[in-house]
Amino acid sequence: MQTDSVKPNSNLAIAPFRKKLKSALTKRQISVLQINLGKRCNLACNHCHVEASPKRTEELSPEICDQLIELIYKFPQIKIVDLTGGAPEMLYGFKPLAEAARKTGKQVIVRSNLTIYFELGFEDIPEYCANHQLRIVASLPCYLEDNVDKMRGNGVYNNSIRALQLLNQLGYGQNPDLILDLVYNPQVPTTDTFSLTPNQVKLEQDYKAYLKEHFGIAFNNLFTITNLPVGRTKFHLEHRKLSKPYLHFLESNFNSDTVENLMCRDELSIDHLGNIYDCDFNQMENLPAKLPSGETLTVSKLLAAGSLDLIDEIQTALYCYGCTAGCGSSCGGALV
Repeated sequence: MQTDSVKPNSNLAIAPFRKKLKSALTKRQISVLQINLGKRCNLACNHCHVEASPKRTEELSPEICDQLIELIYKFPQIKIVDLTGGAPEMLYGFKPLAEAARKTGKQVIVRSNLTIYFELGFEDIPEYCANHQLRIVASLPCYLEDNVDKMRGNGVYNNSIRALQLLNQLGYGQNPDLILDLVYNPQVPTTDTFSLTPNQVKLEQDYKAYLKEHFGIAFNNLFTITNLPVGRTKFHLEHRKLSKPYLHFLESNFNSDTVENLMCRDELSIDHLGNIYDCDFNQMENLPAKLPSGETLTVSKLLAAGSLDLIDEIQTALYCYGCTAGCGSSCGGALV
C-alpha cells in the first residue's frame, strides 16, 4: 500500500498557498454543513487532526444545537449535513441533528470510528443509523490488522471488522439507501522519505478484494485522505523535525486541477461553540472564516443575516497544500 517516495528539497522557502493560486480561492453557494460535535472520543488515534480522546470534554451545548436545527430547517440549499467529532455518535446533539436533517430531505453523513458500537450505551447506533438511512463514512486506515492497530490502538482492527460485518447484516454496503464508505489514511511519516496517498481506484479494489475474501465484508466507496500537518500529525512531524520537509513535499506536488473541487468551496465547518470556519482543518488551527469586513461568523449571525453565503474569500494556510497535492484530498477522498 505504498506509493513512490520522494525526498523534498527543504532548503527552499515554502510559497504562501494563496500565491500559488492564479486567483483568490472563493466560496460557491453553500450546500454542505460539516458540524464538529466535540472532541470526546473513545479512541486517541495517533494521526487525529482533532486531537480527540476519552479525556476531552468539549461538546456541543443545547443552545448551539437548537441554533443548528433552526439553520437546517431554514435553508433548503443545504444538501448534506456532515456530523463529525470526536466520535459524533457519543456527543450531544447527534440524534436531534440527524433527525432534523433527514426530516428536511438532506443527506446525513456520520464519520464513525466503528468501535463506538461496542461501548456501553451506544450499542443501538448501527440500527439507528440504518433506520434513518444515515450514510456512514468509517475510518479503516488500512485493510491490514497491524497497520490499523499501530495507528489507532490494540484491538481496534478486530472491533472495526466486527462493526463492518454488523453493518452488512443491516444492509449497509448492499442496500442502495444504506451507503457505507471507508477512509484510508497513510501512516504518519517517521522519516523524510514521503509518499502521496495511493491511487484511490486501485486501492479501493484491493480493499474490497481483501475484506470480501477474509471477512465477507462489502462496502461502497473508499476515500483516500492525506494526513495534513494539523493536530497530532503536526505534533509527530514537529517532534521528528519533519514538519517543514513534509510541507515542502506537499508543495512540490501541488496540482492546480484539484482547486476547482476543494471541499472548502461549498461547505461551512462549524465547531461545538457555533463558530464558523471554511474547513475542518482551519477549525482545528483556529483560523476562522471571515466576512469581507474581517468580521468572524457564528451560527447565530448566519440566522440573523438570513443567508449562508456571506463569505467571499476562503482563509488559507500552508497545510492547504495537503488538499491539493497529487490527486487531491478531501473528506470525500481524491479530487481528480
